[in-house]
Amino acid sequence: EVQLQASGGGLVQAGGSLRLSCAASRFTFEDYAIGWFRRTPGKEREGVSCISTSDNSTYYADSVKGRFTISTDNAKNTVYLQMNGLKPEDTALYYCAVRSGMTTAQALGLSTSYDYWGRGTQVTVSS
Repeated sequence: EVQLQASGGGLVQAGGSLRLSCAASRFTFEDYAIGWFRRTPGKEREGVSCISTSDNSTYYADSVKGRFTISTDNAKNTVYLQMNGLKPEDTALYYCAVRSGMTTAQALGLSTSYDYWGRGTQVTVSS
């Protein structure tokens, strides 16, 4: 079964940066999309960004657009989320998910329709 491991979280001051990684193992999909999500206690899960390997398209939530960048290293089966200009409201447990098949990031948007979900990495932004 596919396994996803998110890492790279930590404590950072407002305005700082972090780069999250999502490493996939036991992974044989030719076309796939990976999404990043976050959850804060007491709030619903929020879609952050996704990327499709079908066309390298990306999608971002309005709340992170211009600050976060999603990218892939296909050779390493790893997806990154570069987070700049972090704000206290970005504090959350961040986790990734993967779905197989051809799609575009615009079509997928912030959908939660993924096949596999990984465990999260905590990001805490202090004010």
